[in-house]
Amino acid sequence: MSIGIGSDVPPLRPGRDLVIGGGHIDNPLGLDGHSDADVLTHAVIDSLLGAAALGDIGQHFPASDPGYAGASSQDLLTMVVRTVRQAGYRVANVDTTVVAEEPRLQPHIDAIRKQLATTLGVDLGAVGVKAPSPEGLGALGREEGIAAHAVALIEATG
Repeated sequence: MSIGIGSDVPPLRPGRDLVIGGGHIDNPLGLDGHSDADVLTHAVIDSLLGAAALGDIGQHFPASDPGYAGASSQDLLTMVVRTVRQAGYRVANVDTTVVAEEPRLQPHIDAIRKQLATTLGVDLGAVGVKAPSPEGLGALGREEGIAAHAVALIEATG
């Protein structure tokens, strides 16, 4: 078994859709990034790549590559799951945290967990999503960005 950690902290800005864990969330601000800037999925991608010692999201999907402009992070996650499988592992468990002042994510947790479980090819019980508020503290509390952290457990298949 191997464990990997991932994190992402993109800034919020107007004129972008807010995508978290594959779900589009109604919000006046979205996350800035080369792809759809899905903060949670990017953290999950990095945790899986880290667990398999396969680098990071920037190495696999560089911002300098116009082919990934506006890309669905769920599609990128699908590719990473395939890469992890080809390296001889399967996803056992993913636990995540999204830190945001607004929007409040609690109403979206079940849908986010279902989407991630589907994309990862695991049972719903193998995906944890938590969403604390920074309670007004720091850049996240001022709604300048959203942070996500993920821990992935993978196990060798052979």
